[in-house]
Amino acid sequence: LFPQRKVVTCDGTVTFPSFPFSGCVTDHGVIRVQGALYGRTDRETCSEGRPARQVANTRCSQRGAVDVLKRRCDGKKVCEFNSDVVRTSDPCRGTYKYLETNYTCFPAIRVIACEGSVAHLFCAKGQVIFVYGADYGRSDQTTCSYRRPASQVQNVSCSSFTSNTVVAERCNGKNNCTISATNSVLRDSCVGTYKYLEVAYICECKYPKGLFGNSL
Repeated sequence: LFPQRKVVTCDGTVTFPSFPFSGCVTDHGVIRVQGALYGRTDRETCSEGRPARQVANTRCSQRGAVDVLKRRCDGKKVCEFNSDVVRTSDPCRGTYKYLETNYTCFPAIRVIACEGSVAHLFCAKGQVIFVYGADYGRSDQTTCSYRRPASQVQNVSCSSFTSNTVVAERCNGKNNCTISATNSVLRDSCVGTYKYLEVAYICECKYPKGLFGNSL
């Protein structure tokens, strides 16, 4: 129903990093990361100009890459990153690596609440909330930036590891829900940065108990 897309970025240098662009701008939807690989599984991808020894190892992968990208991108319309975000260690020294991300665009309702305010999630009667993704942090310099000093909006790699779980646990299955976009509720993942809560959710039909029988 929703076609899967792929974006690949070769390992960049410190001077000229390569930024892939994942987005659902024309789909009126949000990103849902399905899979990710940082390493190498073939000799063709990102091989131009590289000696054979740097592309020979095709069993190279960094653990946890998909979890990092899901935290960073799920529920957003646009997500920019480079391979640095998943490079926690070198999974295979001497091999020239790349980051491959597979994602799908899902239609969803998006809500943004600046730090110190409240996000309101609600559905029509007979429907309940299902959270696709939530992040408390900052991924650009424009959202919730009005009258904020440059020092408070310059960190665009600010993301909370717990915000998605907190919002989902509080809101999933409810007809309406409010979440405070505060450090006390969602944790301060980057001190000194003015943050915002971004939530993507859908409204699902709530079926009365027993409608389809007592057994599944």
